[in-house]
Amino acid sequence: QLQASGGGLAQTGGSLRLSCAASGRAVRISDMGWYRQAQGNERELVATITSGGSTNYADPVKGRFTISGDNARNTVFLQMNSLKLEDTDVYYCYANYWDYTGPTVVAGKTWGQGTLVTVSS
Repeated sequence: QLQASGGGLAQTGGSLRLSCAASGRAVRISDMGWYRQAQGNERELVATITSGGSTNYADPVKGRFTISGDNARNTVFLQMNSLKLEDTDVYYCYANYWDYTGPTVVAGKTWGQGTLVTVSS
């Protein structure tokens, strides 16, 4: 289960910080990150981070957004700076994981609820 928070309203050039915490049964998370989706559009990747700390960013956010993680708390953060009008979207966090609790190892993906980010001029 993922719980996202931190969305809201910001002005262009401003900043917001999103958080996403994983909780629930014991699984091993391989990577977490954020997608965003505007109404009527496909969900697009924003940023990802692996459990080893490797990061990946979509071109539109490179140099402005920073993803970081706290492995001990299974939490990922997205620091969004220099916000633009086009960053207005619903942001969804996700986690890819390995579930070792059953008789076999199962790979899975789970999503958090969306959090709305609105950037105004």
